[in-house]
Amino acid sequence: MTSPLPWRHVLLALAVVAVWGTNFVVIRIGLEALPPLFFAGLRFTFAFLPLALFLPRPAVGWGRLAAYGLFIGVGQFGLLFVAMAGQITPGLASLVVQSQVFFTIFIAMRLSGERVRPVQWLALAVAVAGIGVIIAHADAQTTPLGLGLVLLAALGWAAGNQVVRGSPPVNMLAFVVWASAFSAPPLFALSLAVEGWPAILDGLQRAGPAAWGAVLWQSCANVMFGYAAWGWLLARHPAATVAPTALLVPIFGMSASALWLGEPLQAWKLAAAALVIGGLALNLLWPLVWQKRRGDRPGS
Repeated sequence: MTSPLPWRHVLLALAVVAVWGTNFVVIRIGLEALPPLFFAGLRFTFAFLPLALFLPRPAVGWGRLAAYGLFIGVGQFGLLFVAMAGQITPGLASLVVQSQVFFTIFIAMRLSGERVRPVQWLALAVAVAGIGVIIAHADAQTTPLGLGLVLLAALGWAAGNQVVRGSPPVNMLAFVVWASAFSAPPLFALSLAVEGWPAILDGLQRAGPAAWGAVLWQSCANVMFGYAAWGWLLARHPAATVAPTALLVPIFGMSASALWLGEPLQAWKLAAAALVIGGLALNLLWPLVWQKRRGDRPGS
């Protein structure tokens, strides 16, 4: 059985998920000036430097760092940034990308040969129903292309998770920092090939304090604070105690987008959020409930 977090640790966990959730609004702000792939390349450049000068390389092979860097850099953030450049709203992006939980489960099951439990199928069905609500209300702000790109981004995130799962225990902040060295170069190369030098130059000329603040937020708040604080919490508490707070990421994301960017929260959008978050919660929390029930049985 898991014990509750001390209130100070609860506040720290809330601060982390608030940073991760509101980050989707920050991304949109940066995209107002910078091309998406180039913006993503800057994100990983500043995630690598200067921290790599102070954090020793984790004791894992270069191939594993490269795989994580490609899956997370190009697969997750590259596609996510492209989608958010006019193809999906920040609030819905923060919600849909959480489907990585189910991709992670099914990739792990495929690799290990384990069977998916009935409750996991039910959780997936609930979440997919939420995605279906979003598809049914696709419009100029949230297109099928944008939704598809974010789902592919979630798949890239899940693939990156499998790279971490197959690695020995390491400092996760150092792992992310050193893997970023393999994220930035392909993102810059893709930006040059797809977006072109004129768009990059125009973005650099138009980038003001808000755009550069968004770049620094990506590296400082998300990586330096987010991963460091999350790793600190996981080092002191069971994952089952800490992980449920991540369910608040899309809540922060949708709320921040509504407050700062004026993204409307229609009834259908709230229903979709309830279904997706409900599916995630069912998948994440049912093992805790089952363990508690078993622990409460006499003789168990």
